[in-house]
Amino acid sequence: MSENNATKTAQESKVSSFIKGVKAEFNKIMWPSREDITKQTTAVVIISVIIGALIAVFDYAFGYLINFITKI
Repeated sequence: MSENNATKTAQESKVSSFIKGVKAEFNKIMWPSREDITKQTTAVVIISVIIGALIAVFDYAFGYLINFITKI
């Protein structure tokens, strides 16, 4: 029975040590400012819209080209 308690205590110690390590690493994180997040989000949205528009234009152009070729 005491061997079972010793195992639980060792496991609890490992878990406690792991959690302390996670907290220590979490404190080292440098979080971006609200301004940085806003700028980066805006850039991603704008680039996504531009790429989406380019893909739509190419899709339309290739579709038109394929239809033109197959009608001949």
